[in-house]
Amino acid sequence: MAYSDKVVKRFQDVLDNPKAHGVGRFDPKDPNVATGMAGAPACGDVMKLDLKVNPDTDIIEDVKFKTYGCGSAIASSTMFVEMLKGLTMAEALLIKDKDIADALELPPIKLHCSVLAEDSIKKALTHWDEKKARRQHNGGPDIDDGGLNYVIPEKQNGAPDNDTTKNV
Repeated sequence: MAYSDKVVKRFQDVLDNPKAHGVGRFDPKDPNVATGMAGAPACGDVMKLDLKVNPDTDIIEDVKFKTYGCGSAIASSTMFVEMLKGLTMAEALLIKDKDIADALELPPIKLHCSVLAEDSIKKALTHWDEKKARRQHNGGPDIDDGGLNYVIPEKQNGAPDNDTTKNV
């Protein structure tokens, strides 16, 4: 199985200049940071996504990621960094794994990488919604203990997920 030229170029660019491509993390206690993490047990790939969000506008101002996995997983992470910056949280929900897979020309055997990317985005958005609700409930700035507990929304087919709370 050969990687597409787009995956190879992105992967090489990240190796040459990781910070320019959003590799890193934000302080998890920052009230304006939302985090999502997803993993694929079958292959061992793990993606962690941090979004820095403007609390007044819900616009994603900056994005960081840490990905442990193959070239396609890392390329998928750099792709969502580009796709998310400047979007509102509602617009970010519209990004689908197919958008990432098509942009990178991922082969069928690597489609799980784009699925991980979409999952980490959804989990970060859920984390943001919880922080926002807590901030509104408390009537002031959010103080996060860094535990990053969040509730996973129901699966698309409507079946509830048995494991509804994850600790990142």
